[in-house]
Amino acid sequence: MAPEIRIDDFPLREETDVIIGRAYEIHRLLGFGFAEIVYKDAFEIEFEDNDIPFRREREYVVTYKGRILKHKFHADFVVFDSVILEVKAKNSIADEDYAQTINYLKCSGCKVGLILNFGRERLEIKRVVF
Repeated sequence: MAPEIRIDDFPLREETDVIIGRAYEIHRLLGFGFAEIVYKDAFEIEFEDNDIPFRREREYVVTYKGRILKHKFHADFVVFDSVILEVKAKNSIADEDYAQTINYLKCSGCKVGLILNFGRERLEIKRVVF
């Protein structure tokens, strides 16, 4: 039998709770249905106004067989220098979004990712631990 995972056992719980709290504020004020870029801009304001350290569109390289590939990827945000934040505004979080976040975690060295989807009436939240 697999060990039970409790919500208190998630790494970086305090940091992700802070980010999720800002997401609820954004969702409360803007609602759902805007393009992703609108929610990203709102996150930038929330992070700045609350003295939360972040980098937007953080660039990472991808290596293959020890060589750096030509194309890089850009995480929507890296918050607290340790949490990858991916912002979505679509019908639902898809398996591809989860896989993308796992790949971002692999390349970045971060251990925790958040996928936050503003495309529905209720904010959709997915914590990803790698």
